[in-house]
Amino acid sequence: MFVLCIFLPLIAAFIAGLFGRLIGDRGAQYVTCGALILSALISPFILYDVAILGHARDVPLMTWIASGDLELSWALKFDALSAVMIVVVTVVSAVVHVYSVGYMSHDPSKPRFMAYLSLFTFSMLMLVTADNLVQMFFGWEGVGVCSYLLIGFWYHKPSANDAAIKAFLVNRVGDFGFALGIFGTFLLFQSVSFTDIFAAVPGKADAKLHFLSWDFHAMTVLCLLLFIGAMGKSAQLGLHTWLPDAMEGPTPVSALIHAATMVTAGVFMVCRLSPMFEYAPTALAVVTVVGATTALFAATVGLVQNDIKRVIAYSTCSQLGYMFFAAGVSAYGAAMFHLFTHAFFKALLFLCAGSVIHAMSDEQDMRRMGGIWRKIPVTYGFMWVGSLALAGMPFFAGFYSKDIVLEAAYGAHSGVGLYAYWLGCAAAFLTAFYSWRLLIMTFHGAPRADHHTMEHVHESPWIMLGPLVVLVIGAVVAGKLGYNSFVGDARVDFWGKAILVLPQHDSLEAAHHVPLWVKLLPLVMAVSGIALAYVMYMLRPAWPVALAQRFQGLYQFLLNKWYFDELYWNVLVEPALRFGRVLWKGGDGAIIDGLGPDGVAGATKAISRRTSLLQTGYVYHYAFAMLIGVVILVTWYLLTRKAG
Repeated sequence: MFVLCIFLPLIAAFIAGLFGRLIGDRGAQYVTCGALILSALISPFILYDVAILGHARDVPLMTWIASGDLELSWALKFDALSAVMIVVVTVVSAVVHVYSVGYMSHDPSKPRFMAYLSLFTFSMLMLVTADNLVQMFFGWEGVGVCSYLLIGFWYHKPSANDAAIKAFLVNRVGDFGFALGIFGTFLLFQSVSFTDIFAAVPGKADAKLHFLSWDFHAMTVLCLLLFIGAMGKSAQLGLHTWLPDAMEGPTPVSALIHAATMVTAGVFMVCRLSPMFEYAPTALAVVTVVGATTALFAATVGLVQNDIKRVIAYSTCSQLGYMFFAAGVSAYGAAMFHLFTHAFFKALLFLCAGSVIHAMSDEQDMRRMGGIWRKIPVTYGFMWVGSLALAGMPFFAGFYSKDIVLEAAYGAHSGVGLYAYWLGCAAAFLTAFYSWRLLIMTFHGAPRADHHTMEHVHESPWIMLGPLVVLVIGAVVAGKLGYNSFVGDARVDFWGKAILVLPQHDSLEAAHHVPLWVKLLPLVMAVSGIALAYVMYMLRPAWPVALAQRFQGLYQFLLNKWYFDELYWNVLVEPALRFGRVLWKGGDGAIIDGLGPDGVAGATKAISRRTSLLQTGYVYHYAFAMLIGVVILVTWYLLTRKAG
């Protein structure tokens, strides 16, 4: 049953992808949705058996690679960490599959889309159940390829193609670091199997890597390289630029990529490698600083975005920062807890945004919305639930998971921990503000769309709204239900050997004993953010415009996402284009082609042209040439005879 849960999406992708024309649109939808629903129904039993009953196991499938010292089996690792991810991935993916039946009802390529979704899900399941780094890298690259296919699904749109290529290339940067980390790990441990590596880590805690006459702390170097891979996949500051552009894909793709699957792979990877990171405190500090900075950065950018999906995308980027700095202070359980709850309410927000876009005739700019809450009340209510959970309001899922992340950061009693706590509190204020800015601009106030659009505003069909009930339930109860197991008194038994935390790093234990003001401050910040957004966008709608004009420089700085794209264009892309143009024109064109194929062809053409001048067509020219030839032959004959 365990193996079936993992491979059902692959079977569905194979059938829908190769036989889509034979079984038709409806057949492809039945196959893929049915397979994912079945996987989602099996997943809680896996979690119960593995995490609650403690029956963690590895299921070997076959020998994959056997070359010298490198021996890899293809095996599925079922422990508490992978079981949690299986539940998240399959449940959210099943909801997205069913939702897509309604959302993509007018698309001519339904079987291809459903096949891509299922293949994406299988790749993610391969990643989270991997029992070695190479198998994880296989799933890692699989979700990368599938994200490229899904972001660029509407390939007739140049913007979708550009976004897909950008996501693919930015992730290659991170994946290069991940690959180097795998090579270095094999160099140090002579194995890439998690079981072998984790058993050997304490003995290699002080090992050095010698490179270019320098000695580096091996565990720190390896963890930093692996974290670079996580930064790319999970869109952390510096490698985040692909994430907002990924909105060019269909909205169900956004929900799948940004909620439960691809972007959380980096967080999962850091938690999976906790036995290595625990012996690399410098690497943990870097993870904390990068995560906290990303949380604040993305929240500031989300304040001024006008595309409804981009606001939620930057929210995802910010929440991933929370997960990373939780892992950075060794609160891996809190990181996974926030990942778990975030999957439900963020998928809910994305799919509600898709419902709004569907109702508004594909309009995504919130400045052209407003006044529609009575026309789509179900979507409006669901969006409220998702926003309350995202803002961390009692007693929604985000309230439990976000607060324990912040409390663990404070409880770490370190400089980077305090840095993360204060930036996390600031981000909590901004998160609440932009969440209610989105709600008010989208649903309230005077209608800003044209009359024709407003006439056609309508609630989405139940094939789209029905699956969201699952996410609504998760956004409400997941925090309360999971708190004790993930981060409470039962956490040690729940996680078992899936996560290692050294006693001196147990920030989760300290989190339960922080001062009361530390626990209350995030809630105060969230309520303040909601109140400010209500005043500015509901009661005083002229204030945001006045502020944008008064602080034009800051507004443009945030609107242009801290100018990271422009920086990369000027520093990396444009010089690379100029260098490539020089190599193309000067190297390839002038030298290689000039002296090679083009040069030979040109010389042959020139010689032929000159030779053709001898062919005049006049008989007396040919007679004269023959006479000259006879004279030359006779002269040659006489000279050679005389010499003899």
